[in-house]
Amino acid sequence: MSEAVVSPVQRVRTVPKPWGHEEIFALVEGRFCGKTLHVKAGHSLSLQYHEVKEEVIAVQSGNALVEVGPDATALTELRLGPGDSLHLPPGMVHRVTAIDDLVLLEASTTELDDVVRLEDRYGREGTSAP
Repeated sequence: MSEAVVSPVQRVRTVPKPWGHEEIFALVEGRFCGKTLHVKAGHSLSLQYHEVKEEVIAVQSGNALVEVGPDATALTELRLGPGDSLHLPPGMVHRVTAIDDLVLLEASTTELDDVVRLEDRYGREGTSAP
C-alpha cells in the first residue's frame, strides 16, 4: 500500500475585480481550478474567449444573462438561474452580465491568464487576467 501525501492547507485567494471579486478555492497546477465569482447586479465580465482554457460555469445564486457564440458577431443570449450550468470550450466567445447579485461557480483548466478580451466596460480590452 502506498503512503498518502498530505498537502499543506492553503488559503482561499480573493482577487478584486471591477465587477466584484473572485475567490480561487482550488488550484492544482496543470490539473484544475475552482473559483467562485461574485458579480454585482448590473455589472458584466468582458466579452472574451480563451485560446486554451476550458471551463464550466454554474449559477449558485442570482440570475445571469450570458452571451455566447463562435464569434462576437454571432452571439446567442441565454438566461441562467440557480442550478443552470454552461460548458465553454476554448475559442467560445462569451460574456456574463449579472441581472441581480450573482454567484457563479467555475471549474476550469489552469490557464488563468488565458483571456482575450474583445470588449470591456472597464477599459481592459486585449489584456490578460491579472
